[in-house]
Amino acid sequence: MRYLVLIIGIALLRAQAGHAVRDAVLNVHVVPHTHDDVGWLKTFDQYYYGANTTIQHAGVQYILDSVVTELAKNENRTFIYVEMAYFERWWGQQSISTKNLVKQLLYRGQLEFINGGWCMNDEATTDYNAIIDQMSLGLRFISNTFGSQYRPRVAWHIDPFGHSAEQASLFAMMGFDGFFFARIDYGDKNWRLDSKKLEMVWRGSHSLGSSTEIFSGVLYEGYGPPKGFCFDEKCHDQPIMDDERSNNVNELVTVFNEACKDQAFSYHTNNIMLTMGSDFNYENANTWYKNLDKLMYYVNKNGSVNMFYSTPTRYLDALHKADMTWTLKTDDFLPYADCSWCYWTGFYTSRPGLKGYVRYLNGVLQTCRQLEAAHGMSTLLSSHKLAEAMAIAQHHDAVSGTERQHVADDYAKWLHVGQVECEQLIEQSVGESARKSHITAPLKLETCEYLNISVCPPTSETVNGEFDVMVYNPLSRHDDHIVVRLPVSRKDLIVMGTGSNDVTCQVIPVSPATKAVRRDRGNAPYELVFIATAPPLGYNTYFVRHGSTQHQCSATTTSQSSTNDNVVITNKYYNVTVDSASGRVKKISNEISGSSVDLDQQFSWYQGSTGPQPTGAYIFHPDSPNVQDVNDNNNKASITVIKGPVVQEVWQVFSSYVSQVIRLYTGTNHVEMEFTIGPIPLNGVGKEVISHYGTNMTTNKRWYTDANGREVKLRVKNYRPTWDWEGEAPVSGNYYPVNSRIYMKDTSSNTQFTILTDRSQGGSSLKDGSLELMVHRRLVTDDGRGVYEPLNEPGQFGEGLVVRGKHLVLVDKIENSGKLHRQLGERLLLPPTILIHSGRVSISDFSKNYNGMISGLRRELPENVHLLTVQLLEKTSLLLRLEHMFAVKEDANLSTSVTVNVKDLFVTFEVISCVEMTLGGDVQLSIVNRLKWNIGTPSVLSKDTTDHQVDPTTITLTPMMIRTFICDISYA
Repeated sequence: MRYLVLIIGIALLRAQAGHAVRDAVLNVHVVPHTHDDVGWLKTFDQYYYGANTTIQHAGVQYILDSVVTELAKNENRTFIYVEMAYFERWWGQQSISTKNLVKQLLYRGQLEFINGGWCMNDEATTDYNAIIDQMSLGLRFISNTFGSQYRPRVAWHIDPFGHSAEQASLFAMMGFDGFFFARIDYGDKNWRLDSKKLEMVWRGSHSLGSSTEIFSGVLYEGYGPPKGFCFDEKCHDQPIMDDERSNNVNELVTVFNEACKDQAFSYHTNNIMLTMGSDFNYENANTWYKNLDKLMYYVNKNGSVNMFYSTPTRYLDALHKADMTWTLKTDDFLPYADCSWCYWTGFYTSRPGLKGYVRYLNGVLQTCRQLEAAHGMSTLLSSHKLAEAMAIAQHHDAVSGTERQHVADDYAKWLHVGQVECEQLIEQSVGESARKSHITAPLKLETCEYLNISVCPPTSETVNGEFDVMVYNPLSRHDDHIVVRLPVSRKDLIVMGTGSNDVTCQVIPVSPATKAVRRDRGNAPYELVFIATAPPLGYNTYFVRHGSTQHQCSATTTSQSSTNDNVVITNKYYNVTVDSASGRVKKISNEISGSSVDLDQQFSWYQGSTGPQPTGAYIFHPDSPNVQDVNDNNNKASITVIKGPVVQEVWQVFSSYVSQVIRLYTGTNHVEMEFTIGPIPLNGVGKEVISHYGTNMTTNKRWYTDANGREVKLRVKNYRPTWDWEGEAPVSGNYYPVNSRIYMKDTSSNTQFTILTDRSQGGSSLKDGSLELMVHRRLVTDDGRGVYEPLNEPGQFGEGLVVRGKHLVLVDKIENSGKLHRQLGERLLLPPTILIHSGRVSISDFSKNYNGMISGLRRELPENVHLLTVQLLEKTSLLLRLEHMFAVKEDANLSTSVTVNVKDLFVTFEVISCVEMTLGGDVQLSIVNRLKWNIGTPSVLSKDTTDHQVDPTTITLTPMMIRTFICDISYA
């Protein structure tokens, strides 16, 4: 009851602050704000402290200092703040008196947190897991520091470059009532301006339906003030002059009123919102507030407009009170363009190395948190550094690839600092859990950062070439097909499991492409390959020794094809046929389902335009819709064929900077295509390299892309669901973000062709039956969108960035494909961790003193349930998220409701009780009553009558549902 009284009191204070909304006049909600990028032209630290002014004058600490001082002078003034990464840092440096003043400003409703994430994340190149984590970090900071009554009710994404339906859905699940943004396609914007459809109700999820509806609004003119009314010290507009010597009041009031009326013409109610601020504004808040106070006084004195200090939350409440009928939106706002040839679709691929690193570290962070929870908090090691670095990396000028090079280097540095600490935690946790008694010394384990380029000193430089391998599986189900691939210095090896049983293994030579990439960082001539298994949230152990000929790993058959015969590699599931004449894939056949496609996969590049609209970090603008070959020999590739009992490979070399390995591992139900691109030679022109998959499928200009790794959206060439698109940019205007998968269907043959990616990339289907993914780009021009630097990454050796990544290809019947790509996608999101023990312990002594296999779960979760978050908050408090992985009608058997029991699920602790929270984990779900909006039925407030205490033995999930809990736990 006291909590409800406090909420009501705060609401009344906020309603009384400034002027109230009035009927029969135009109400102008003035929203003072600053937009503070957590890195862009300068690094996060440089922006916070105001350093490096030769690049940009901006200091966030001074903004917050100044705003707090000015708000205290006038109780009518308001201010909103968004980026909690900055606020949390500033808060930690304040005196007790300043902290008390801030709390007073929050209580009076003058200062309001909006959005509340650690950053304002990108929506096109981010994965939902990382979005949830970064939002949770910020929202929980607000709740823990000030109380959940100050939780933001409005999401505020004023700068991301296009908007995802999944983002809207996630915001709804976090309990937000509204979502405001600025950047949508200029054609869509013009249509909405004319038809008064800048505000709408957005239903982000097809599967979750009305529960993900959220009121959404497009800001009128970006996120800055009306023209002529910027009062920041960085601006050059006139101040309000109102004395006998100088007076411009009448002139400015007239111009201001006209601007307000022009804006009101495109909105439905008698309320409009003015965003009075912009990038890094309010370092001297006095210049803003002094002039706004005067402007407000004279405008209101005139009487035709009611102007007052407000916030997006108050504006939203005024719209809700109007009780109007709003249009419903179910698609997304991608791609984004700000002019006819200005499609911001290049950043879907920009900085592919950073994109891959961020995606990989998401898995490291989840594994780190799982083991932190399983074994209790360490006083020395923590997941927190990586969590904060990952949160900042989701910023719309971070993982997007639209920052300057020194800023990208800074993001990578702090990510690596967090990675090192988390990997030490993983090594110590597994090493400690392995020992059977405290008398036994814990195992000293090591991880290898550069396994993708065959560098791992503990396996290639160890004495006698012998070592132990511990494979940790972060999935909530047993994984019986974990590929272990390690550099070794000798061939006469055997691999044994914990039961001293021989494990089928293979030794293959390190490819020339890998040797070229790793240079002097490693010199192992071979790779050891075997298939491991591991229990859920647990590990299994394998012993690598050298032994007799009859038990040694199989040698590899290596051949270079020079005949005209086709090359075929096979496993239980697939046959892949490679044309010897061209060196390219010719056909992929699924031996289980009978599905097959004729395929021509090759690499090409678009030449980046140099003007009048150049291509750049943001914009993809090719000189021509026609691609060019990566070599001068009709994209022919030289090939080397590798065959053995564990893996069959075709090594393709297309040119000096493009190579690829096609792989079929024994027992895998997909084809792996691992590409190595770079350094891209420029020769005076920018190159945007694509991997093109051309098939004989009939797809009717339709294909599908995922939204942030969750639900998929239908894409149609040269078409927008909302407005008539002119199709003036036939290539870049048809590019969409691909976060985890892209696919196309041929209903006549009941065939689906799917590509899963290991990082976000831009993709499209420009020709019927084909898919293309942009895998790398290196440019010579800047696109004029503010970064003022060409996207020309130097790479580690200063010669240009080399990128290695993977596409997983599936060919199957349509009805089988949903299950397969969900399960493979989960593995890509949460890859296993390989740990090496290079100490000299015999297998018998190891078995006597150490546990060779441990599971973190007492039983597997159902195959349609994903254990999204296991995070220890305090010693006996756990943040737990469970996700239904399948969408409605995605799979005949798995797209159904499922109930799980988590009470005794975990081995090292028991779940005593759980309270259900919003998706951000910051507030109890039962006390969040989201606004309902009229889309044809009367508008009412939602009332959640669910008991917030949840029975941990019966947690039910429907398709695409994510449920979040804070649970009390007890360690065994």
